[in-house]
Amino acid sequence: MSAISNPALLPPGAAPAPGSVRTPTSVRTPGTPATPGAGSGAPTQPFADVLKGVQGGVEGSAQPGHAGQLHFSRHALQRVERRGVALDAATLGRLHEGVGRAAGKGSRASVVLVDGTAFVVSVTNKTVLTAVPQEHMKEQVFTNIDSAVIA
Repeated sequence: MSAISNPALLPPGAAPAPGSVRTPTSVRTPGTPATPGAGSGAPTQPFADVLKGVQGGVEGSAQPGHAGQLHFSRHALQRVERRGVALDAATLGRLHEGVGRAAGKGSRASVVLVDGTAFVVSVTNKTVLTAVPQEHMKEQVFTNIDSAVIA
């Protein structure tokens, strides 16, 4: 059994076995960014900058003049970055298409599944509320949604 690096990921009521919790080898101080894609050769550009570029410079909540644009809430941006969800132009395009299909059916809040990642989206505001990759979906319950879309 592999060591668990984060005890918060244990199921409720399960206590870590003695010596199974690894302590981090390096500690980030508050306010310093995490090293994105460490060791994977991934670009070191902050995720928010990459997303901004893909979205055409629009960040956060809906802004006037961008009615068809899909936005990410601050919470969703944090989840995407922390959980290492890969977002490229193709993935964002499929997500936007899935939101469009949900809107066409009259949905207000939807879970859009794209390549094993669940995006909880406010369809009426065209805002991604959170993102959950497949490895974090065990025992998850999505509430207050009225549709699910596989994009």
